[in-house]
Amino acid sequence: MKGFFSHEYEPAATVDPGEPVVFQARNAGWKWDPVDVTDRPDGAGHALEGPFQVRGARAGQTLLVHVDEVTPRPWGETWANGEGFVWRLEGEWWRLGEHRVRAAPFLGVIGMPPPEPGEHSTIPPRKWGGNIDCKLLVAGTTLYLPIPVDGASVMAGDGHGAQGDGEVSGTAIECPLERAQLTFELSDLELRSPIARTGDAWLAFGFDEDLDLAAEHATATMLDLMERELGVPRNEALALSSVGVDLAVTQIVNQVKGVHAILRDDAFR
Repeated sequence: MKGFFSHEYEPAATVDPGEPVVFQARNAGWKWDPVDVTDRPDGAGHALEGPFQVRGARAGQTLLVHVDEVTPRPWGETWANGEGFVWRLEGEWWRLGEHRVRAAPFLGVIGMPPPEPGEHSTIPPRKWGGNIDCKLLVAGTTLYLPIPVDGASVMAGDGHGAQGDGEVSGTAIECPLERAQLTFELSDLELRSPIARTGDAWLAFGFDEDLDLAAEHATATMLDLMERELGVPRNEALALSSVGVDLAVTQIVNQVKGVHAILRDDAFR
């Protein structure tokens, strides 16, 4: 378990493409149970599992991360202005007092380290993934990430039981994970920033300290995707995107802001 990204860490496991990795994970507060006293190292961010090395992965390629399973433990916590609120999982619903929200668990962090040496914060998302915090990346989705270093050195964690777009208090339902499973594949697809495939849509991500620039980055990556997937020139892709692509604020709380562009399969007929 690590609280930073670094390509200098020894791998926790080395796998072939197509070979799954299975792990448990503490929540963002480094807790397994609600009564735990956090043992987070000084300066550390999220409690991440890995790194997982992928045989044959080379810098410049694209890593496909299939999210096979995300199973939370039956509790989670949300913080708001320093006050903690504890949720309980009851079947398909999270309950907080008289309020409940449908469970939609996902990994807040899936990513790879920057190519520069040393340890790097887990807080901001980057071109190579990390703390993306997108509520749509549930089990059954695939995240596409540019690979920054040979071997990939993937790290993951930060279980979220449910989250709204924006994550406006800075935390979702931060839950430890009883079991998570990821499977990796390699591709020569060129990406300027991450994309993802859900059951019924393509996503394209953009990150920047400026929300407007994050939106521009997400749009540029979506136009790349539309040129490739729809076989249309870029200006036509821009016209189509203005009619059929939705922009959503992924999160505004991770030092840099995130925007995801959504192209649903039924957007055009």
